[in-house]
Amino acid sequence: MDIEEAILSRRSIRAFTEQPVSKEKIEKVLSISQRSPSGTNTQPWHAYVCTGKVRDAIVKDVCELFDSGQASSYAEYDYYPEKWNELHTSRRRKIGWDLYGLVGIQKGDRKRTALQARRNYCFFDAPVGIFFTTDAYLGKGSWSDVGLYMQTVMLAARGEGLHTCPQAAWITFQEPIFKHLNIPSTQVLVSGMALGYEDTSAVENTLVSVREELENVIHYSGFD
Repeated sequence: MDIEEAILSRRSIRAFTEQPVSKEKIEKVLSISQRSPSGTNTQPWHAYVCTGKVRDAIVKDVCELFDSGQASSYAEYDYYPEKWNELHTSRRRKIGWDLYGLVGIQKGDRKRTALQARRNYCFFDAPVGIFFTTDAYLGKGSWSDVGLYMQTVMLAARGEGLHTCPQAAWITFQEPIFKHLNIPSTQVLVSGMALGYEDTSAVENTLVSVREELENVIHYSGFD
């Protein structure tokens, strides 16, 4: 698979098969991804890969917290703004309703909306979960570097016939993650990610998110 195909075929998959992913294949993906760029070569990322009983224990504990309404807030981790502007709000709403429309969730159906959100904490049934962290003392530049690393992981995964879903949703349930993966308190969670093989029969995987027109985001100078 060439790089263009990998980029264009990468999507956030929200339904995976039970087919296991070998450790050798995961190691190949992460070995390739270690070539990701970072400011002054600091390589400020850590990746915690879980499957089997450890994955299941995290899912169990986090789902129990979710079911009992014990989520932390994104604001507690300075992750998302307390209030979004209209542009970003409209994009968030569109992707949400596009997904809900595919899976038959009507506006105002809080029960089914919650059940769909809960699937995040099952890794959308993917057999492998990855949690990305960085050292807590580092700043925005290092978080950006971790984002570059995550993107490389997702593209390398496509090269191996795998799919992914990056998941900020885990941010609000960090305690079980840190406990089961023995993540030191000197690190902070940047994102989770589901990894596995796409369930091609799942309607939610037909979702292709809309991208902004180039003229609205690209700003050229000096090309007279």
